[in-house]
Amino acid sequence: MNTRVLTWLVAVPAVVIGLGLLFQLLSLVEPSLYFTWAYYLEVLIGGTLQGVMYSLVALGFVLIFKASSVFNFAQGSMVLFAALTMVGMIEWGLHWTLAFLITAGVMVVLALVIERVVLRPLVNQPHIILFMATIGIFYFLDGLGQTLWGSDVKQLDIGIPRTPIFILESVFEGGILVNQFDIVAAAIGGILVLVLAIFFQKTRIGRALRAVADDHQAALSVGIPLKTIWAIVWSVAGFVALVTGVIWGSKLGVQFTLALIALKALPVLILGGLTSIPGAIVGGLIIGAGEQVAEVFLSTFIGSAIQDWFAYVLAMLFLLVRPQGLFGEKIIERV
Repeated sequence: MNTRVLTWLVAVPAVVIGLGLLFQLLSLVEPSLYFTWAYYLEVLIGGTLQGVMYSLVALGFVLIFKASSVFNFAQGSMVLFAALTMVGMIEWGLHWTLAFLITAGVMVVLALVIERVVLRPLVNQPHIILFMATIGIFYFLDGLGQTLWGSDVKQLDIGIPRTPIFILESVFEGGILVNQFDIVAAAIGGILVLVLAIFFQKTRIGRALRAVADDHQAALSVGIPLKTIWAIVWSVAGFVALVTGVIWGSKLGVQFTLALIALKALPVLILGGLTSIPGAIVGGLIIGAGEQVAEVFLSTFIGSAIQDWFAYVLAMLFLLVRPQGLFGEKIIERV
């Protein structure tokens, strides 16, 4: 068995059990801190399911950065624009499935336009210039969305059930309460991640994308068209943004704070590694579960609103210990 896989199989249960014992001790010190193992797992599972959404946003960053070395700050606004466009299509009377397909086409066209009009003329420019260009794209899409669809909070209902259910009732008395919406959303995110993994590992285009990620010049020398690869990657990132926007919009309502989800993806990338697809997945799960558990069990001791800063503090600590992330490659420059 792969050593890294074995490490995770041992480390994850150890951390979960260790934190549970710690919180149980804290509940003895502070009687108002409610703790049972069922409640602890309920909070942990809920946070992990939410972390899948963080992983999806982070995937958009990773895909573009691997293929073009562009840190796409506009991924958050792409999430918002996709959700707004789909809501607008539904308001025109289209069924949500047809609206989803049309919006997917819009996101592909948008990605192609961004790559062709904005980024292609900046090829071989310093990375900071490309980064600033994506910040400009962020504000442009934010303003375009308000102009086309308005700034009111909009509801997006695609029929995902929201009724809470109890699981593991035979193991824990009373069972563990889990929201059906979170389960379905996590399943959709998991399927998308699996499809992307197969796409990258098994298809010809996926192998070309990995070749470009490893070395742009070597990929060019064997006849891989970089411009085509970049267009494909931006299109895939646009589709990922659509799925993320639909799920988050269905849960929280389509509002302009959706664009700020991208900021939560930054610590996910720091934890997992900026160029690692598995890292984006694992980092998202860690952030989602960690901030939820910390909010519930530590707010009594250090105050509320832990969810607002937990991810960034954890990322800062990781930068001190392992700056390349859990799955990132350590870069050694020889002079």
